[in-house]
Amino acid sequence: MVRRRTLLTAASATLLGTALSTGTAHADEVVSVDPGTDHGGWEGWGTSLAWWANLFGQRDDFADLFFTTRNTTYAGTTLPGLGLNIARYNLGGCAWTSVNGQSMAVSPNIPRFKQIEGYWHDWSSEDPASAAWRWTSDATQRAALTKAVQRGAVTELFSNAPMWWMCLNHNPSGAADGGNNLQSWNYRQFAVYLATTARYAQDHWGVRFATVEPFNEPSSTWWKADGTQEGCHIDAAVQRTVLGHLRTELNSRGLTAARISASDETSYDLARTTWGSFDTATRALVDQVNVHGYQGSGGRRDLLYADVRAAGKKLWNSETGDKDATGLTVATNLCLDFNWLHPTAWCYWQVMDPSAGWALIHYDPNTAQPGAVQTKYYVLAQFTRHIRPGMRILATGSDHAVAAYDPAARRLVLVAVNPGAAQTMTFDLSRFGQVTGGTGGLVPRWSTRTAGGGDLYTARRDTVLDGKRLSVPFAAQSVQTFQIDGVTE
Repeated sequence: MVRRRTLLTAASATLLGTALSTGTAHADEVVSVDPGTDHGGWEGWGTSLAWWANLFGQRDDFADLFFTTRNTTYAGTTLPGLGLNIARYNLGGCAWTSVNGQSMAVSPNIPRFKQIEGYWHDWSSEDPASAAWRWTSDATQRAALTKAVQRGAVTELFSNAPMWWMCLNHNPSGAADGGNNLQSWNYRQFAVYLATTARYAQDHWGVRFATVEPFNEPSSTWWKADGTQEGCHIDAAVQRTVLGHLRTELNSRGLTAARISASDETSYDLARTTWGSFDTATRALVDQVNVHGYQGSGGRRDLLYADVRAAGKKLWNSETGDKDATGLTVATNLCLDFNWLHPTAWCYWQVMDPSAGWALIHYDPNTAQPGAVQTKYYVLAQFTRHIRPGMRILATGSDHAVAAYDPAARRLVLVAVNPGAAQTMTFDLSRFGQVTGGTGGLVPRWSTRTAGGGDLYTARRDTVLDGKRLSVPFAAQSVQTFQIDGVTE
């Protein structure tokens, strides 16, 4: 993730339906849930570790807040745990040791907390037991990883940049011109680095990476030597070569079950371009297509989904974020993702961030002091605490609503956002066989007003069904979640 160019947000009008970025909503909208249209089993919610975990990875309270649904006390306030179950571990490219008189070149603009120390410090040996590898590196982010796993998270290994010595200019922030920066003679070594780390993690950390992603926005050209974070441009032709090496190196280490994900491009449209450039053999290597959501309300989510579905691959929105601390933007774009992209997992970039807009919980990187909880935290709780792994995502025909069904519990969860003026939303459940709700048709609900007013993931028990319909007033710029039990298909 790079601090986004503005053109990748709402400046591009969606081709998919209502332009939610305008802040308008249809008056008294009716949402019809279709149990016959199944968009797949939900795998879960996640976050990348990286920078925030490089500072706060040792803290159990943050591990509980992010990776459990338990209520946890933070700064004197009880917060609902988000229940994330995917942790993306950032394999670093930095090291401060010299090898044969050569050392890392450092961007003058990268802050220390964004420099993730890697493990392969010396290219003289591929043996992970040799002195060339330093497995004590990156202790704080690793602590966050193991705490997440202890709380039930599945994991993905990803790279923002290769080790510095694998880069043409020895700078893990990028090339001077934003071009390819992975040395051709290190294509295989980069794959060795990823596969060796995955094997070591399994043997020594108790972490079995389900997926390995070698790239991060690789086709983008903003990864430059004077950048503010680690990054590396790797064009599609080089990606094809690296993916082949990665499968070989994983298999040679007995990691045949580890799946490869790619390519974590910054936008839905660029992801289509990269995927379209892969030949049949390369596509066969990729088990899961990852995409970032920085195109906001723009881009052809539907066409990317069609391409990935035709290839029989999984699709994740593996990273997204925005500078809107209210959470309204993330809620509206989440609904677009559910209704057009149809991912089976969704990950926020950094749950903690120095920018109050980007953060769920703000922090000061200079003092390493955590700060305020943003409204966005509560908005995400409306989704993550209720749409749980194993549920089936159903069609709603609305860019404002998401439906998830648990057949074993006979539970239907609805999450809806009203981005405009106050209105009533009616949910038509007539296509279900039975809809009873709780006693007297009771439907528990939770609500957050993104524009303020003190309503932050507030639980209420004041809503009842009208047969197979549920009509609910929505305040302006609000999100609500409904749990309807006693539902059969």
